[in-house]
Amino acid sequence: MKINSLSEFELEKEGFKIKLKRSVDETEEKEISAQVSPAAIATASVQPTAPQTSEQQSQPKQNLAEVKAPMVGTFYVSPSPDAAPFVEIGSQVNPDTVICIVEAMKVMNEIKAEIRGTVVEVAATNGKPVEFGQTLFRINPN
Repeated sequence: MKINSLSEFELEKEGFKIKLKRSVDETEEKEISAQVSPAAIATASVQPTAPQTSEQQSQPKQNLAEVKAPMVGTFYVSPSPDAAPFVEIGSQVNPDTVICIVEAMKVMNEIKAEIRGTVVEVAATNGKPVEFGQTLFRINPN
């Protein structure tokens, strides 16, 4: 907020409201305003982070590749509700392997692994919204 000279910001969506306010130097006599595009509001989110347990903190970081969401949409692990998942934990993938679908505006976008390796984690929840850049899978490259 300081970088953009904002003193107040308010965002309200269905079931969610956030208001940020910072004190502004009284000697500052310019009016502060900001315009936020509808696209920025649509992709804005606040996600709480869970505190790490001592077990999570003590685990060494592996060199895992993360497959991230290329767009905002709904995450699906299979091509249809009654079909088997594209991949599961332990599945071997190559760069052309389709690992999930992200639905955006009624278009089903197949997401490929883009790396050779073993799936070690499915980080998103089937049927739930995902944000641009959100981690969907973690893959151990090999």
